[in-house]
Amino acid sequence: MLCLAQDAQDATQQTFLSALEYLHDFRSEAGFSTLGLRIANHAALKLICKRRGLDMVSFEQATESPEEDGPVPHPEYIADWRQSPEELVPKQETQRLLDEVLAQLDEKHRLAFLLRDGKGLSITESAESLELSEANVKVRLLRARLRLRERLTRVFGGPARRIEHPPHTHV
Repeated sequence: MLCLAQDAQDATQQTFLSALEYLHDFRSEAGFSTLGLRIANHAALKLICKRRGLDMVSFEQATESPEEDGPVPHPEYIADWRQSPEELVPKQETQRLLDEVLAQLDEKHRLAFLLRDGKGLSITESAESLELSEANVKVRLLRARLRLRERLTRVFGGPARRIEHPPHTHV
């Protein structure tokens, strides 16, 4: 939902703090996991609202020094070599492409898609998390899926993969 690991860590920390703070108010009518997801989604949405209007600088830009040859190397970028490079490259490229396409979606559509298709929440749970009606979540989810399909088709589709449909005949 947040696209930045630092923001996700902040939201996670806030989720646990809020859960502890309001644990005495917990009613066993709903599952604790539902409450936890709702708190986490609320924390993430608060960060998204807070981040709007702020100038963002990438970590690479902030750590680059003009007198050095490039950005500071980060050990977390070391590849996992348990798989062969032939297996890793397509997976990483596909994941990068999906991340780019998801980042291009409107925030409201991306959130609905990530909750339903990414996290596996039901429409009802997604609607509760986003504080929307189920119909609104369904519309946002449909629009997100259509935009994703359109953008991914431009990359993965081509004349070789085109499916020719027979012309429609009107009777």
